[in-house]
Amino acid sequence: MSIEVKHLVKYYGEQAAVNDISFSIAKGEIVGFLGPNGAGKSTTMKILTGFIPATSGDVTVCGLPVDVDSLNTRQLIGYLPEHNPLYLDMYVREYLEFVGKIYKIKNLKDRVNEMIKAVGLDVEQNKKIGALSKGYRQRVGLAAAIIHDPQVLILDEPTSGLDPNQLVEIRELIKTIGRSKTVMLSTHIMQEVEAICDRVVIINKGQIVADDTASHLQVDLSHQTVYAEFEGELSKKQLQGIPHVKKLEKVKEGWLLETTDDVDLRKEIAQFAQQKGILVLTLKTEAKTLEEVFKELTKS
Repeated sequence: MSIEVKHLVKYYGEQAAVNDISFSIAKGEIVGFLGPNGAGKSTTMKILTGFIPATSGDVTVCGLPVDVDSLNTRQLIGYLPEHNPLYLDMYVREYLEFVGKIYKIKNLKDRVNEMIKAVGLDVEQNKKIGALSKGYRQRVGLAAAIIHDPQVLILDEPTSGLDPNQLVEIRELIKTIGRSKTVMLSTHIMQEVEAICDRVVIINKGQIVADDTASHLQVDLSHQTVYAEFEGELSKKQLQGIPHVKKLEKVKEGWLLETTDDVDLRKEIAQFAQQKGILVLTLKTEAKTLEEVFKELTKS
């Protein structure tokens, strides 16, 4: 595993910011790390990158323990913090060369040129960072995070301040990076998670409340709604014979069927139709939005 977290705990005084969380991320995965403000996201990311120590627990990056091999693990990580720290008096190219020298990158000018092109800084490369918009400053931070070709990329609100066109470009860049590296990103933009993340980890009040793919989280079998269309007219009384159906509603050309049992209602409907010799024309789960799932899992 590229990232492995076991029983991580972090206290600030008597307050537990992170309370016994465990998860792992494999190479080539893009994982969205979600949670409301104050849930422990940034604290976890800072521990992963070696910026702050854990109170207890084990954290390894590419097999190296962060608390023992801090310098070596930092070489393997690219980190873009929530509040992107930049030297505003430096020019874009000057700053990236400065960062590259810290990492002792060979062929530095070529690598800087590559990064400027990759994140779309061509037009702004000769400006001072202080003269850039927030979106372009974010691009500079992302270029600095990946300039040393890290194996693991940790991004805290990477698309903050970007306009819609820039969002698409940065998302595509993150997806491209994620094919060969491990990416962990924090964001409040649910569409972003659905667009680029393979998996979602949701943290609330310092504890993990979900760890699954976005599509699985959006289909809640314990309260499932299915839309079905059948050939021919069927009465409500006939459909009430389907096991586990708790509620029926006629809509458009079909029916909405609900259950509060922990079953996949689609299977029950398909089996019912087969037994009765009824042709099913449409059968689909009415999935919740990821935003609805997030609200349910993180509400007080």
